Amino acid sequence: MLGPHASAFADEPPTRSTHADRHDHRSRVTAPIVRHLSELKHSAATMLETVRTSLNLLVLRFAVTGRTSEMPFGWTNRRTFLAGLSSSAAAWPLVARAREMPRIAVLLNFDEKSGHPLLSVLLQELRRTGWIDGETAHIYVRWGSGDPGKIRKAIGELLALAPDLIITSSTPPTSMLLEATHTIPIVFGSIVDPVGSGFVDSLSQPGGNVTGFINYEYSIGPKWLELLKEVAPTVKRVGILRDPTNVAEIGMLGAIQTAGPYLGVEFRPVDTRTFAEIERSISMVARSGDGGLIITSGSGAAVTRRDRIIELAATLKLPAVYSDRGYVLEGGLLSYGPDRVDQYRNVASYADRILRGEKPAALPVQAPMRLLTVVNLKTAKALGLTVPHSVLARADEVIE
Repeated sequence: MLGPHASAFADEPPTRSTHADRHDHRSRVTAPIVRHLSELKHSAATMLETVRTSLNLLVLRFAVTGRTSEMPFGWTNRRTFLAGLSSSAAAWPLVARAREMPRIAVLLNFDEKSGHPLLSVLLQELRRTGWIDGETAHIYVRWGSGDPGKIRKAIGELLALAPDLIITSSTPPTSMLLEATHTIPIVFGSIVDPVGSGFVDSLSQPGGNVTGFINYEYSIGPKWLELLKEVAPTVKRVGILRDPTNVAEIGMLGAIQTAGPYLGVEFRPVDTRTFAEIERSISMVARSGDGGLIITSGSGAAVTRRDRIIELAATLKLPAVYSDRGYVLEGGLLSYGPDRVDQYRNVASYADRILRGEKPAALPVQAPMRLLTVVNLKTAKALGLTVPHSVLARADEVIE
């Protein structure tokens, strides 16, 4: 008889769950799960690396090209895009390396056709000094075309790119740039009176964030008038094209007028804000039959419609002296002014020095090394003029 505490299976050892048994059982149950999680982890890591690589390539491509078509996720400009990625430790090193290349903004107050030769010289000289677009620097170009609205728009676009340096041309864009920034270095290429315009403290010590090269001094004004009278001695009334909002061009008008009494000439200022104003005023100068023109302006319609001004002078038989060689190449009579090609080589040199650490405040504003006289004999013949040998002898270029 079995006792109350006896096992019904006295022949078999008792079945007791040990720690080892429980461990084996757990291992059999969890092993497939662990394997599955490991596979998921590997897949996730592979996917993350693929995304990370793609993102890095995208960031680098956008940082280099600056094209808005490269921007993901609805970002609308480079600064927002790069700021949005600043928290990504994986992407940021590539962005940082791309950002190490300086950004050079170029704003020239010409139309693209007339300004392209100077831009080519500028880019060639920048390349010579080691700044190559897309390789060692990002270079962004905009054209002002003598239009204040275009200039303001271009400035907004360029400043949004956070440039390290801005290269510009004449007084209007320089003035507008200085209204927008006093920290970004600016180099100008063709200004008449940067001190009088309030851009620099002095020519030798500019101070501030701007420096560059002047076109000429006010003393050139009477020489334009003398040259006009030498080629067209019968001229007694002279229209002077100038921008009435430009301090330097107002000063140049005064300088030219000082020579009037000695040469027997009266003057008529011609505003360059619109071509209609230019056409009306020039037509009035031509009515007397003894008129001539001096084109000092580098802004307004004198830039945007310079082909029409040359054509109008030819149609009305008005001899004209221009401040820039480009007018004569396009059919103007004669010019006396700086070698712009040489000036923009020097602009690139200053840009290089600033990018390598020098300050604009310590780089003196420089005058042109030489002034060029250019004569178009074909235009002189059409106007019925004979250019004196004294003028031809000192001409640097004669177009026949």
